[in-house]
Amino acid sequence: MVKNIVYIVVAVVFVFGYFRYFEHRSLYFPMEEIEVVPSAIGLAYEDVYFETEDGVKINAWFVAAENSEYTLLFSHGNGGNISHRVEKIGMLNKLGLDVFIFDYRGYGKSSGRPSEKGFYRDMEAAYNYLVSEKNIQPERIIPYGESLGGPVAVDLASRKKVRALITESAFSSTVDMARALYPLFPAFFISAKFDSVSRIKDLNIPKLIIHSKNDDIVPFAQSVKLFKAAPEPKRHIVLTGSHNSCYVDSKHEYTKGIREFLEKIP
Repeated sequence: MVKNIVYIVVAVVFVFGYFRYFEHRSLYFPMEEIEVVPSAIGLAYEDVYFETEDGVKINAWFVAAENSEYTLLFSHGNGGNISHRVEKIGMLNKLGLDVFIFDYRGYGKSSGRPSEKGFYRDMEAAYNYLVSEKNIQPERIIPYGESLGGPVAVDLASRKKVRALITESAFSSTVDMARALYPLFPAFFISAKFDSVSRIKDLNIPKLIIHSKNDDIVPFAQSVKLFKAAPEPKRHIVLTGSHNSCYVDSKHEYTKGIREFLEKIP
C-alpha cells in the first residue's frame, strides 16, 4: 500500500514537472545576440541598464523624439530581443514618440531567467526608471505591449498611473493560447497565466487594441475578447498580415490608427 502511494506521488511529480518544462519551452524564445541597433537606421539612442527589485539587470534602449508629448514603454513579444524591433521602433519614433524598449530577463543582454512574475517586475522596473531617472511624468507614459508583451503592458497599467494603453497582437491569456494551439493540453497545468482580460476590465484610461485578422499565431478572436472586456474609452484597429509583419503589411492603417488615437487622448 505504501509503495503504491509512493509510486503515485512520484508519477504525479514527474508529470507536473514535465508539463512545467513543456510550458516554459513553449512560451519563451529568447535570443542573446543583438543583431542590429537603432543607429543602423539613423536613430540616436541611449543604451541603458537598470535593476529590478529582485536584483536582475535589465538592458534597454531609449530613443527620443523631438518635442515628444508621450513616451511609449514597449514590452515586446516572447521571441528574439529588442534588436528585432528596430524597424518598428523607427515607425513609432516617426510618430513623434519617445520609445523606451527593454529586454526581459533572459533576453538579449539582460540577466536572469524568463518567468511571468519576472516579466511583470521587469516592466515595473522600466517604468520606475523612466520616472526616477529620466524624470518623465506618469501622465506621459503609454505602455505598448506586443504579443506576449500585451498582458505585461496591461498588468502595469492596472497597477501604475499611465496616460493610455496600446496592445498589438496581444494574448488574451496563455490558457486561451494553449486551447488554440494545443487543444488536448490540460489547462490546469498552466502556471504562467498572462491574463489580460481580467486585468483590463477595470482600466478606465484610453485603450487601443491592434490586431490582424490574418494573425497566424495569436487568433484574432483573442483581440475581440480583450476588446469586449475593456471598458470605454477604447478603440479596435483591425490590420491584415501575419503576426510578425502586420505592422509592415498594413503600415498605413497601423501608423494612421496610432496617430489618431494619440490625437484624441484627453
